[in-house]
Amino acid sequence: MLNMEDANTFLYFAYGSNLLKERLQLKNPSAALHCVAVLKDYKLVFGNHKGLASERWHGGVATVEYSPGDEVWGVVWRMNQSDLESLDSQENVMLGAYRPMEIFVTTKGPELSCRTYMMNSCVYAPPSPQYLQVILMGAEQNRLPTDYQEKLRAIQTNMYDGPLPMMADLERAREAEQHPCCDTHA
Repeated sequence: MLNMEDANTFLYFAYGSNLLKERLQLKNPSAALHCVAVLKDYKLVFGNHKGLASERWHGGVATVEYSPGDEVWGVVWRMNQSDLESLDSQENVMLGAYRPMEIFVTTKGPELSCRTYMMNSCVYAPPSPQYLQVILMGAEQNRLPTDYQEKLRAIQTNMYDGPLPMMADLERAREAEQHPCCDTHA
């Protein structure tokens, strides 16, 4: 087991919408891909804290729960300590929706100690198609195993088809990533 942290950074294991680099970097610009990893003896589920639907995603959001024999694939990001407060805020830690936890994930190299988040008082609910799309884009972007991506594609959504401002923010971030502005100052 290896703890790759230093005084200025920490490792964060993402398994939901934060699989997508542009999503995570909206509020956590220091996030840099460390590796792909798997969390053993947990499964991915979707729900809402105390049954209160996510305003941001209009459906259930991802969490993990202990489940011997199952596994959740995700991405380990190296982040600056300066982004920890922002990440906790994004995960609604202060409101009690999620709690941070230290976990060990398996990689192609050594086992790593990482921070991740688990929902408190989860009431199961299907995700919106848009939320699931963000997870799928992140899984594809980071080349998670094909069979795991197939499992994600098979998840039933709540069929919500209304607007989600978050999707527009992500689209702008993806466009900026794909077409960085040219500096034309001579």
